[in-house]
Amino acid sequence: MDKVDLELLQQIADLHKVPEGAYNIRKNGKSDGRQSTENIIITTSDKGGLKIEIKDGTQNQSVHIPVIISQSGLQEMVYNDFYVGENCDVLIVAGCGISNCGKEDSRHDGVHTFYIGKNSKVKYVEKHYGTGDGKGGRIMNPKTVVYLEEGAQIEMDTTQIRGIDDTMRVTEIHQKKDSESLITERLLTHDKQKAESKMDVFLEGENSRARIVSRSVAQGESQQTFYPCMTGKNKSFGHVQCDSIIMDNAKISSIPAIRAESTEAQLIHEAAIGKIAGEQILKLQTFGLTAEEAEEQILKGFLK
Repeated sequence: MDKVDLELLQQIADLHKVPEGAYNIRKNGKSDGRQSTENIIITTSDKGGLKIEIKDGTQNQSVHIPVIISQSGLQEMVYNDFYVGENCDVLIVAGCGISNCGKEDSRHDGVHTFYIGKNSKVKYVEKHYGTGDGKGGRIMNPKTVVYLEEGAQIEMDTTQIRGIDDTMRVTEIHQKKDSESLITERLLTHDKQKAESKMDVFLEGENSRARIVSRSVAQGESQQTFYPCMTGKNKSFGHVQCDSIIMDNAKISSIPAIRAESTEAQLIHEAAIGKIAGEQILKLQTFGLTAEEAEEQILKGFLK
């Protein structure tokens, strides 16, 4: 791998070298390295993407499946399916980095579908990052679909770091009895970038629980739109929280929704959009920071 590849891997997957354990690295539309383990098997699916099978009882193991694109004009659609057995506890690290130094748009669309077995716990980390001095766009459209069996849990931590010009993010989760989901989304846009996020969580089983936490910062003339929706179909609990900081000439729309289809569904939503308070910057300036440094520290803390 060259310097650009390694920088992308570090940004999207915190990798400084090829990871240990199970992994698949996709570079410019092709596999650039793959390894399975005794409990985690990675193969090419009939759809042309990946099929990841995690055996029952797999504990404290990880899967890394980063995608890096450094070829201007490359456009791809990838389907990855995850089959997680029962009583597992695993970490799955995905993400995509695009370095575009050309004139044509580079685009990665991906659909990740998770089938998570009874009493299993999955932490899913996904980061998106763009760089490069070309005029071509850096476009990503991720879709994540999750099916949680009885007692299963998923913790999703998704981040769009910088440099993505256009993105449509779609998340859909279906939950059975005693299952739990936590979705944390962090998003930063700048210049004339556009970002749209749609989330649908269906609390179908008794005592299912879910929480959506969305935090975003819009700078420059960028635009953001959020559509998080929680539907309670049974005795369940759901909480939607959207907090955004708006700066410069940016535009943000936050449209949370809650839908109850059971008298025993307890659903809450909150949404707030505002600017950085002047007293926050002044307070940090008393510690010797410039106004720009104070602003940067506030944004880092907000998106952490």
